[in-house]
Amino acid sequence: MSSNAEKKYPAVTAFQRRLNAVVRRLPGQTLLETTGRVSGLPRRTPVGGRRTGDSFWLVSEFGERSQYVRNIRADPRVRVRLRGRWYPGTAHLLPDDDPLARLRRLPRYNSLAVRAMGARTGLLTVRVELEGPGERS
Repeated sequence: MSSNAEKKYPAVTAFQRRLNAVVRRLPGQTLLETTGRVSGLPRRTPVGGRRTGDSFWLVSEFGERSQYVRNIRADPRVRVRLRGRWYPGTAHLLPDDDPLARLRRLPRYNSLAVRAMGARTGLLTVRVELEGPGERS
């Protein structure tokens, strides 16, 4: 990660922590639920991305440094809330995927936020293979 990105990381993550506490309560917000690698508790993170068939795609703005990526590495079983329904799935970290090309295929607002907050060199594509019907939240 570049030195500029290193300087940006603490400020952005502090901002996101405060914003996420509010945003994850919004009924239409897409959420990624991982299992805390230390606590074992569910951790819900507002994310942007796009469902394509039985897959949900997103790009992590801080790649391997994102807490939800670290949680996925420890336990790839996740849930994704899309339009008020929870879908269980398995997350796959895709370091060989081109995250900038992937962002061009994701919703524009999300892509702008990832680019603005993240480190262009530290981006990481995540694909969640969704399983079964969603349950109402």
